[in-house]
Amino acid sequence: MAVERTLSIIKPGAVAKNLIGKIITRFEEEGLRIIAARMVHLTPEQAGAFYEVHRERPFYAELVKYMTESPIITLVLEGENAIARNRQLMGATDPSKALPGTIRGDFAVSVTRNTVHGSDAPETAATEIAFFFSQADLISAR
Repeated sequence: MAVERTLSIIKPGAVAKNLIGKIITRFEEEGLRIIAARMVHLTPEQAGAFYEVHRERPFYAELVKYMTESPIITLVLEGENAIARNRQLMGATDPSKALPGTIRGDFAVSVTRNTVHGSDAPETAATEIAFFFSQADLISAR
């Protein structure tokens, strides 16, 4: 198994509902280490740039609006197969299809207002991590 890094974002709705600790506990209980963390309030320009890949999709404007309505928590998680493990912990994007016990299954409101974001591949993770953090910000426990 490979040690990987992945980006996780605790989205505005979860921050507003004070779910930060509950979500972080799930990452830690799964054996994922937090090697960087930051609370930020994205501007529309920053959110638009981060979600640029979705610009042509019908939900893009609503997603940018949601991601800028209050602060988010950005995390870099590290561990064995961190990307797949994080995605399993998150559950399906549509909370009505997410299994109970997953973050989205337990806490998300809708597809566009779900509670967390996670990188979907090593290349995506590297790009997304670099969007929010410099190499100097990453404090590996290894």
